[in-house]
Amino acid sequence: MTMAKPLQIALIDDDEAVLDSLSLYFRSQQVATAGFATAQDFLAALGQEKQFDCIVSDVRMPGMSGLDLVRELKSRNVGTPIVLITGHGDVDMAVAAIKVGAADFIEKPFKSDRLLLVVERVIENARLRRENEELRLRAGTSTELIGVSSAIARIRNEIDKVAPTGSRVLITGAPGAGKETVARLIHARSRRSVGPFVVLNCAAIRPERLEIELFGTEFALDGGGRKIGVMELADGGTLLLDEVGDMTRETQGKMV
Repeated sequence: MTMAKPLQIALIDDDEAVLDSLSLYFRSQQVATAGFATAQDFLAALGQEKQFDCIVSDVRMPGMSGLDLVRELKSRNVGTPIVLITGHGDVDMAVAAIKVGAADFIEKPFKSDRLLLVVERVIENARLRRENEELRLRAGTSTELIGVSSAIARIRNEIDKVAPTGSRVLITGAPGAGKETVARLIHARSRRSVGPFVVLNCAAIRPERLEIELFGTEFALDGGGRKIGVMELADGGTLLLDEVGDMTRETQGKMV
């Protein structure tokens, strides 16, 4: 992965041997690291305005667990992605951490190169999210239909009818006609409005990866570990499948 500057990784583990081993490997890959024996030590360094591209933390640690660390970072609005290292018995805790904001987890035993793949992927995902947010801020997101024609009035009426229901909705129209705006209006006026609004562009994803993006996987094809699908990410909210016609019929059947 090509980066503009060397990666800066924070490693948090109360096992000194693990810290030393991971630090040596990452540095051999031209990745700068800073090691911390406890989550509290890391938070103190973070308070000194140290900047990291990713945080790699053990789940079980004295004083503050990896799950507690995720909660604390979320409360501080720290957007740095965090990857948790977990033993087999801590997988449920790691899944809970993902639900509150962790980017991913990797289960012991693991190879260092696999951990690096996970780290690179979550950093790239975080970068893409930031870019998308910046683009939306620049372009603005329309949440209203503009117009007084009978066609616009009919669409508004249909939105009001379908929004309170839990039905699937097919939105058709030419590119740039405002399909996402209609989807956002349906979401905003539904009982799911407090949940997430997630968009997946089916045309932008290779067919062989589409099901992974939809449903997730415990073991990604690139060896990068667990990936959460958009179906799970949108749970309690609304999922917009843009260009759904580009999805294979087999995959469409699994959505029913």
